[in-house]
Amino acid sequence: MTSVSLGAPPAPAFSERIWRINWGLVLVLTAIAGIGVLALYSAAGGRYDPWAARHAMRYGAALGVLLIVALIHPRVWLTLAWPIYALAMLLLVAVDVIGKTGMGAQRWLVVGPLQIQPSEIAKVAVILVLARYYHGLTREQAGRFLYTLPPLLVILAPVGLVMVQPDLGTALMVLLGGAALLFVAGVRIWMFLTAGVGAVACLPVAWSFMHEYQRKRVLTFLDPDRDPLGAGYHITQSKIAIGSGGLLGKGFLQGTQSSLNFLPEKQTDFIFTTFVEEWGMVGALVLLALFALVLVWGFSIAMRSQHHFGRLVALGVTAMMFLYVFINTAMVMGLLPVVGVPLPLVSNGGTAMVSVMFACGLLIGVNVYRDAQLPRAGR
Repeated sequence: MTSVSLGAPPAPAFSERIWRINWGLVLVLTAIAGIGVLALYSAAGGRYDPWAARHAMRYGAALGVLLIVALIHPRVWLTLAWPIYALAMLLLVAVDVIGKTGMGAQRWLVVGPLQIQPSEIAKVAVILVLARYYHGLTREQAGRFLYTLPPLLVILAPVGLVMVQPDLGTALMVLLGGAALLFVAGVRIWMFLTAGVGAVACLPVAWSFMHEYQRKRVLTFLDPDRDPLGAGYHITQSKIAIGSGGLLGKGFLQGTQSSLNFLPEKQTDFIFTTFVEEWGMVGALVLLALFALVLVWGFSIAMRSQHHFGRLVALGVTAMMFLYVFINTAMVMGLLPVVGVPLPLVSNGGTAMVSVMFACGLLIGVNVYRDAQLPRAGR
């Protein structure tokens, strides 16, 4: 009588892997990027240069990255999690030493013709490392305080380096994204409450370390009319543009706040405002509905994953996308202070686009290899 091995199931064939790619999600991402091309074309006054054409080409290249990442077995990303994190940390340190300064911050590394923003890479690196760490723990271990200390260091190290640049928006993204992953991994509620109380107690200290322009942004958020021609100018113009769009908008290429350059950073932080002024509340709801589809698909993929690493990666990427959209849209509507967070796949920016598409590739890869069995040993 021949014995039968009951080991891990074989990886799906290449044709099945292609079939398992969530092409609906890819189509939604492409539609969002297409809206970005339209918005950037309009922001440039009806010209493809300097933003729209580059945005389209970047998306084409980033789509290739997404598909390649999606077809790579999660075991590879489990192995590469710490090296990717180490590389992100080295790049963040390099920014502080030899980084390029722009708009009052030192956030970029120039490598030949490329301009890289390592803080965007750090967001994905933190997700991978935390997913790997908690994949190696039991549910009981994940809820213990001592096991929470290493992931806290993993989160706070890049947060500290990003704050030095300074980039409050990205630091907030890394912190909140990491906290969301800790929550779904099983960290106890009392630890979050304790951290929240500690954070509130540290607010006076944090205020003393903030740059003057950051303090003005917070004060302007609390009282938008205190300096309408100075620190409050950006958000005032953004509100005017959004309000003037009404239900159906002013029409494509008809946005006055954008075309007359009243709207600052119209191609990056305030691209949502540029779009809503021309397409109105209906256009805004369509765009937000597309992002909502991405979030629903992400959550669904996480729930279908048979391995903990994939489940945590999918939930981490989904949380990251939610934070991107929530912080950017709330920021431009005056519901949050202006902290410089782009709208994914819509705002102009190469590193942000590639990092988002890389993360979405990881998300789709979880679905492709949802039946994979990964070793739990090692963190």
